[in-house]
Amino acid sequence: MIRVGIDRHSGFCGGVIRAISTAEDFLSKGNGRLWSLGAIVHNEEELSRLGRKGLRTIDHDGLSSLGDGDTVLIRAHGEPPGTYELLQQAGLRSIDCTCPVVLRLQKQIKEAASRAKVVIFGKIGHPEVLGLVGQTDGRALVVETPEQLRAALAEGALRADEPVELFSQTTMSPEGYAALTEELRGLMTGPLAVHSTICAQVASRHRELAEFARTHDVIIFVSGASSSNGKVLFEWCRSINPRSYHISSPAELRAEWFSGAGSAGVCGATSTPKWLLEEVAAAIK
Repeated sequence: MIRVGIDRHSGFCGGVIRAISTAEDFLSKGNGRLWSLGAIVHNEEELSRLGRKGLRTIDHDGLSSLGDGDTVLIRAHGEPPGTYELLQQAGLRSIDCTCPVVLRLQKQIKEAASRAKVVIFGKIGHPEVLGLVGQTDGRALVVETPEQLRAALAEGALRADEPVELFSQTTMSPEGYAALTEELRGLMTGPLAVHSTICAQVASRHRELAEFARTHDVIIFVSGASSSNGKVLFEWCRSINPRSYHISSPAELRAEWFSGAGSAGVCGATSTPKWLLEEVAAAIK
């Protein structure tokens, strides 16, 4: 029989735990309708569970339809200043669950924007990144790769001689950030400040996952299809152990993945609930 282990470091990060606990507490008290501004977590299975408890999801365009009896939850990713102004103008109640790590980064970027060109290593269009760019009134440059950085210089979106401050989205790959930093150092002639802004919990996950992936024949990585952190961590797992497979639910497991394997490891993103990891492990067994 195959041995199945669950990575003890996988599961929700502190910011997501705080947001979900806040939502569950609100809903349990019957304080009215609660709307998450965007998906509270990028995991479809967890969203279904919370939906059964009464949590609803809304986008910015839908805020105008809300009124008395409605409360809006700002998720851990954070929001740009314009969102808070919109909520205030609409007279809507809100609960701010922005992760403290993200709040600190927002403050750093706002201060840096007054003295230098802000460059952000992050996923273009990601909710956290939109909140970060909002701190600069839209002036920050967001890049995902060294190639995009070089293109920005060629197109004039970035000048080699201007002062630049580099930040990272909190959930990006430390290896990717190091590569982008090295590229930027080689391209810039003006002052350059590089800030260490990847969440410590995320950074440590790379080291822990590498060890976990090496100690199992097969790795089953569980995360939502829309999880940015999940995509990064899965690719990291697969670089360590080629027999790594990405699923969103136990129904996606395939028997042939485990052919000849003596052990299987189940792990996930910072947006993957522990209960889902346990269900996947039980299904493998």
